[in-house]
Amino acid sequence: MRHNAGMNEPFSDSPGVPSSTATHPFTRLTPECVLDALDSVLAQTGVRTDGRLLPLNSYENRVYQVGVEDGPPVVAKFYRPNRWSDAAILEEHAFVAELVQSEIPAVPAREIEGRTLHTFDDFRFAVFERRGGRSPDLDRRDTLEWMGRFIGRIHAVGKRVPYVARPTLDIAAFGYEPREFLLAHDFIPVELRASYEAAATLALEGVERAFEAAGDIAYLRLHGDCHASNVLWTEAGPHFVDFDDSRMGPAIQDLWLLLPGGRLEAASALSDLLAGYEDFCEFEPRELHLIEALRTLRLMHYAAWLARRWDDPAFPAAFPWFNTQRYWEERVLELREQIGAMQEGPLWPV
Repeated sequence: MRHNAGMNEPFSDSPGVPSSTATHPFTRLTPECVLDALDSVLAQTGVRTDGRLLPLNSYENRVYQVGVEDGPPVVAKFYRPNRWSDAAILEEHAFVAELVQSEIPAVPAREIEGRTLHTFDDFRFAVFERRGGRSPDLDRRDTLEWMGRFIGRIHAVGKRVPYVARPTLDIAAFGYEPREFLLAHDFIPVELRASYEAAATLALEGVERAFEAAGDIAYLRLHGDCHASNVLWTEAGPHFVDFDDSRMGPAIQDLWLLLPGGRLEAASALSDLLAGYEDFCEFEPRELHLIEALRTLRLMHYAAWLARRWDDPAFPAAFPWFNTQRYWEERVLELREQIGAMQEGPLWPV
């Protein structure tokens, strides 16, 4: 079992084939455009930006820390065009607001003049309070229990009602469709195509068996991308940021990404996470069959996510190793390892 470090933004819902980087919508999102967009909204509250602009680490969207006059900086998220509908974005905003109303530390979109989603020059964006913090120390048992309690509280709220506009984490969208996209658009080198297709087919058969073993399990509103980089830790404890990938799915999706690499270490960490989690939310043990299946889906979807985003100028610069011969050789090996991991059976807490 491996921890997928670096796979921080694997989920995407926009189909399509990369086009020229010169025509990518984000090429129009200049610093002047960002500041003008913020001023168009903040002016309604009597505040103006002061010209300071710091890009933050995000590839799926564009996120900036923006200085304002006579006050702390704010964070502005500009949503990738054609990814989410307005209704889906607003559902995410409403979920995070619901968490805050339940006294769960999260960072909601600011409501300005009755709205959390704003538009400027065909870009949609939201404004957030800037929150600091450090990465959680997941080697500590007390930290893992605290994280488990935190996620349990989120899931207790997530169970109340389902999403309507946002999708579900399923095998079709995160396994079969990414495989077909990569094969159909010739990303995989000819000499590796047969090996990739065979490994992907066997891996998806393993995923299907895992879901069958788990049986009929409940789906709820999740954070969806619950890895350590989306958690900020302060003296008061953790708070999650970036609910952009929030969707319906099994509870274990928000737990397995926090597990370390070795199987024994992961089993111990899982025990600590669940000890805290079940203080607030009941966990269905049959979901443990899904850990390696969900990891497999994430790996397959991540490769297709990179392929779909290759027209975005930020991606070739950030992921220069993508689409090389070695990259696809490693993906084939990775899928074969996942086939073996799923055959080992579920990970049980110790």
